[in-house]
Amino acid sequence: MKIAIYGCGAMGTVLGAYLNKNGLEVTLIDNYVDHVNALNEKGARIIGCADLTVPVKAITPDQMEGKYDLIFLFTKQTANAEALPHIKQFLNDDSIVCTLQNGVPEYSVEEYIGGNRTVGGTVLWGATFISPGVSEVTQDVTSGDILFDIGEISGGITERIKKVAQVLEYMGPVTIVENLMGARWSKLLLNSCMSGMSAAMGSIFGDILDNPKASACLSYIASDIINVCEKAKVDLEGVMGMEMVDFGKVDTKENFEKSQNCFRKFYADKLTAKASMLQDLEKGKKTEVEMINGFVVDQGKKYGVPTPYNDIVVKIIKGIENKELPLSMDNLKFFELPEFN
Repeated sequence: MKIAIYGCGAMGTVLGAYLNKNGLEVTLIDNYVDHVNALNEKGARIIGCADLTVPVKAITPDQMEGKYDLIFLFTKQTANAEALPHIKQFLNDDSIVCTLQNGVPEYSVEEYIGGNRTVGGTVLWGATFISPGVSEVTQDVTSGDILFDIGEISGGITERIKKVAQVLEYMGPVTIVENLMGARWSKLLLNSCMSGMSAAMGSIFGDILDNPKASACLSYIASDIINVCEKAKVDLEGVMGMEMVDFGKVDTKENFEKSQNCFRKFYADKLTAKASMLQDLEKGKKTEVEMINGFVVDQGKKYGVPTPYNDIVVKIIKGIENKELPLSMDNLKFFELPEFN
C-alpha cells in the first residue's frame, strides 16, 4: 500500500513520525523545501508532550510519481484549489484521499477528486510547528484517548473507511463515525471558538480561559454555531461525554456557566496550545478564518441565522491580516456581551 501525507506542517509531521515509528512506511510531502530537507537529513523531531526523532522520507510535490493508494490531506484549505488538481494526477479510481483539514473541507475535496475517492475525519490532538524538521505535540497522544474520528461523507461504515482506520491506528485509537458531518461540525465549533479567539487575541489557549471576557466569548461563538446547526438539522457529535449543545446554550446564567465548564474541561490539557491561525498571523500569512468562522457566517446566511460573534472574529482576524489591528487581547473591545457577563 503506497501511502503519503500531503501537507506536513505541525500535524502532518507528527502523524508521519508516529506512523513511520510504528512500522508503516509513509512518505511526507510538503512544498517547504527547508522543512523537507531537514526531515530527510535529521528525521522528524517531535517535542513537547513527546521526545522522539524518527527517520522519514520527505519529498516536495513536484517529486511525486506513480499512483498512491491513500493520501492524508493536511494542507490548509486555502491551498486546495492548487493542491487537489495536482494530487489527482497520482490517483487510481480506487485511491482514497482522507482530508484531515480544519473546518468542513469534504465538499471542496469531493468537488475536485470525486466522492468515490473522498473520506474525511477530525483530529483530536494538537501540534505546533517549531522549525524545519521540528514540531511540538501539545498533548499526550499515547494516553489511550481517541486520536481521530473518521467516516464517509454519506455516512455508514464501509470497507475502505476500515482500511483508513487501520492505517491511522498505527498512531493510536480511531473511531469510525457514521455521522461524519456531525463530527465535522463539532470540531468546527471547537475550532471556531478557541482557535478563533486564540488568533483574534494573539494568545495561547490558557490565556483565553484565564481572561473572563475572552472565555465568555467562547460560549457565544459556540451559541452562533448551535443555532445554525439546529436550523440546518445537523446532528452534532458529543465529545468527552459532553453534548455539543452544552458548549453553546447560553440563554441563562446557569447554562452559560455550564458552557464555560465544558470549555475548561475540554481544554484542560491543551492550555499551552496555540491556534494554527495565530501561528499564520505571527508569520504574516493569510489564515483559514474564511473556512472556519467564515464558514459559519456563510452557513448562517444560507439558513437565515444571525452569527454576530463569528462575524466579529472574522472581522478581527481580517483586520490583523491587513495590518489594521494588533495581535492583542485589546481586540476584546469589539465584543459586546449580555449583562450577566
